[in-house]
Amino acid sequence: MFSWLKRKKPGVNNMRNITIIGGGQAGLQTAIGLLKAGHKVTVAQNRTADEIAKGKVLSSQCMFHTALQNERDLGINFWDDSCPPVEGINFMVPTPDGSGNKAIDWAARLDDGFALSVDQRVKIPRWLAEFEKLGGNLVIQDVGIPELEKYAAESDLVLVASGKGEISSLFERDAEKSPYDKPQRALALTYVTGMTPRPVHSAVCFNLIPGVGEYFVFPALTTTGPCEIMVFEGVPGGPMDTWKPDFTPEQHLEHSLGILKTFLPWEYERCQNVKLTDDNGILAGRFAPTTRKPIATLPSGAKVMGLADAVCLNDPITGQGSNNASKAAKIYLDSILANGDKPFDAAWMQGTFDAYWDYAQWVVTWTNAMLMPPPEHILQIMGTACQVPDVASRIANGFNDPTSFFPWFMDPNAAAEYLGKFSPAAE
Repeated sequence: MFSWLKRKKPGVNNMRNITIIGGGQAGLQTAIGLLKAGHKVTVAQNRTADEIAKGKVLSSQCMFHTALQNERDLGINFWDDSCPPVEGINFMVPTPDGSGNKAIDWAARLDDGFALSVDQRVKIPRWLAEFEKLGGNLVIQDVGIPELEKYAAESDLVLVASGKGEISSLFERDAEKSPYDKPQRALALTYVTGMTPRPVHSAVCFNLIPGVGEYFVFPALTTTGPCEIMVFEGVPGGPMDTWKPDFTPEQHLEHSLGILKTFLPWEYERCQNVKLTDDNGILAGRFAPTTRKPIATLPSGAKVMGLADAVCLNDPITGQGSNNASKAAKIYLDSILANGDKPFDAAWMQGTFDAYWDYAQWVVTWTNAMLMPPPEHILQIMGTACQVPDVASRIANGFNDPTSFFPWFMDPNAAAEYLGKFSPAAE
C-alpha cells in the first residue's frame, strides 16, 4: 500500500491546488490519489464521460501485475472480477516458406496472477465518476495556451497528461532519447466477440512475422462485455500497411481477417465466428515513438510539467502504454506528496521526471529495439524458449517488469552466457 494512506491527511495549511490536463490512465490515477490525500484537484479535458463511452476505442491496453496493483492501492480496481483474465504469453513465428506452419511456438504463465485489459471507454467514465464523487473539479473544455496560462496562475502545479494532442507539442522532443522521428508501424485495432478461446490458458498471443509486422490478440472487457482485442502492427510500406481511412467497420473487420488468413492461418481459424463488438470498436493510425523534455515554459514564464504519454510515448508493440502510465502516475503522486509545502519548481519537476526515467528508459530501449528486425541472439532466445520452460517464463514475466530484460535479453554476449546454462555441455 502507499505509505501516505496510513498517515493523517494534510490540513488546510498544506493543501495544494493541482490541475491536470487530460483525464486518461495517468491523469485520473494521479488525480484520484491526490484527492484521497486531501488536496484540491482540477481535471480539464475536452470530452465528457458519455462522449468517451460512446466514442471510438482509444487503445489496446493490457495491464500487468505491478500496474494493476497501483490501481488496487487506490481502491479504483473496479473490474478485477468482471474482466476476463490474461493468464500468460504465447509467442509464435511462422516459417518463412509460407506453408502456414510455425517456426517458433511457446507459451508461459504469468507468475503474479493475471493481466487485465479494460477498454478505456469503460474505465475512464467510471474513474471520472469516482473523481467527482471524491470532490474533484472536472472541467470540459479544449485547453490551449490561454487556458494553460490561467491554470498555471491559479494552481500550485499543472500537469499535462494529454499524450497525442496538440498541447503535447509544447514539450520539446528529446533527440537523445528518441531514435525515431517517423512512425515505425501502421497500427490498427479490432475489438471482436465470438473468437475461439486459446486452449489451456488465456494469453497475449503474440505473432512476429519478420519483414511484415506483428499481430497480437488477448481477452478484454469492453462496453458490450467480454471481447478479444486484435492488434495489428504493419511495417511501413509492407503488406500489412494497407489500412484505409475510409474503411467502413465491416471493411475494417474483413481486412483484419484477410491479413490473418494470409499470414497467420492458426489465428484465422480462431476467427470463424467473430463479429465487431460495436461499430466504434475499430481504430487505425500511426505515430512516431517520442520522448520529450518534461518541462514546458509558457509565454508568461510559468512552467508546466508533462506526465506519461505527453513526454514518453512508446509504440504499442510491447504492450507497455497503460503500464507506463500507471507507473508514472505512482512516481509523480509519491513525489508530489513528499514535496509537502515546498514549491513545485523546475528542479522538482526535472527530479520527478528523472525518477520516472530511471524506470522508463529500459522500457523505451526494449520497445524501440523490438521495432527493428530481430537480431540473431533474439531468435536464439525465442527458439530456446520452445524447449526450456524457464526461458519462456522469464520472457513472459518480463512484460510486468521490462527492466528484467537487461542485459540477458538485449545484449548478445549476455544472451549467449545465459543460454549456455541450458546447453547439453552445461549439464
